[in-house]
Amino acid sequence: MPPSADLDAREALALRSVPMMIFSDGSASSMTPPPKSTLESDPAVGAQKRFSVTGNAVVTGGAGVLGIHACDALLEHGLEGLMILDVNPAQSQGQIAGLQNKFPRAKIMALKVDVTDENAVNAAMEETARVLGSIDTLICFVGVVGCVETLDMPVPQWRKILDINTTGSFICAQAAARQMVKRGRGGSIVFVASISAHRVNYPQPQAAYNVSKSALLMLKSCLAAEWARGRMGAPSELTGTVVLLASSAGSYINGADIVADGGGIVL
Repeated sequence: MPPSADLDAREALALRSVPMMIFSDGSASSMTPPPKSTLESDPAVGAQKRFSVTGNAVVTGGAGVLGIHACDALLEHGLEGLMILDVNPAQSQGQIAGLQNKFPRAKIMALKVDVTDENAVNAAMEETARVLGSIDTLICFVGVVGCVETLDMPVPQWRKILDINTTGSFICAQAAARQMVKRGRGGSIVFVASISAHRVNYPQPQAAYNVSKSALLMLKSCLAAEWARGRMGAPSELTGTVVLLASSAGSYINGADIVADGGGIVL
């Protein structure tokens, strides 16, 4: 029943029906089955597949130190195509050339893109999907830090930091997700935040940066709630987290609460 005209806006909101938040009505057609188990009869094959990376990735801020290291690791684990988006990819031409030499089988490219420019980002994602064939993974490293005392911080600088770190990541996620939806197979979107998203990091005077990274965490949760494909999980999907934490790949993860629940914790 539609809300009556005499209800105020807040009361009317409580009467809305939001189908996307209903996981299933119990019928077979409303439920997505869990994926097939990743366990293999050959242990070596299983170990290799567990951390294999297939398809193509877009990495924003990919010309920076953290971005380049991430790109190297993705390619090392099997990534087939890589598009680096950076406002100044020329600063890391040597590192990008190094990746191309180290991984000659992969298609590795870079585009100069300002992530706050919606039209430029959309064009870059469309070009990436056209040239590489798909966008399977997006990793957002792009970010800037501004250390200014809040009493002295110019409002334009505050806006710039949030525009790049938070809004820029949203623009990239939206554009990449649209390409994933077109393809009908989904994909992975990763935001790189900061410990400053969890604590103030005082006495560093970086209120805008801290706020931008905290907002990025909430953006992550909102997109997970809206975009996830609801389904049950399989026991084998926990194994990657366990192996990560037990291996050298997780050597700097300490005291963390890692939730592998398909995104249920955000709801």
